[in-house]
Formats: sequence, structure tokens, C-alpha cells
Amino acid sequence: MRVMLKATLDTEKANEAIGSGKLSELISRTMDHLKPEAAYFAPLGGKRTVIMVFDMQDSSELPPTGEPFFRELNAEIEVSPVMNAEDLQKGLSQLS
Repeated sequence: MRVMLKATLDTEKANEAIGSGKLSELISRTMDHLKPEAAYFAPLGGKRTVIMVFDMQDSSELPPTGEPFFRELNAEIEVSPVMNAEDLQKGLSQLS
């Protein structure tokens, strides 16, 4: 299932991680692990935010996906199922 991970980073922890080089390492490890189809990095709501869209095969993948952000960056995590335009059209066609 295609899901979107949104990690809103704690500013103080992110500042420390940037200074030590750990933020770059965490992002690289996460990208290698998830192999996202898309990844975005932006200041949302005044906080550094990571958004990745990836395929989650099983809900048991959730702990190793979110825990590094929780533990290392005191981040707020949201994971939501998402669709692309093709998925939406397929779903809408089933409503008739």
C-alpha cells in the first residue's frame, strides 16, 4: 500500500543532528530502507519537515520506519495511506 510519512522535526534536536552530521545520515538510512517514490523536505508550520511516499507491504514495517525519527529527532510522525491519480480513478470507477 502506498503511504505517506510526514515527520515534523523538533528544532533543537534537528539543530544538534545537523551540527553532528547525524541528520544527513538518518535521511540517507531512511531513503535506503524505504526506497521512496518521492521525498520532500520543507519548512511546514515553522518546523523542518520530511515527507516521503513509499510502498508499505505490511503494517509491521511501521516501527522501524518511524522509530529513528522519534528517537533521534523527537519528531512528530504521521503515516497515512495515499493515492496517486491512477489509484483515485481506479477507486472511483468502483463506486458505480
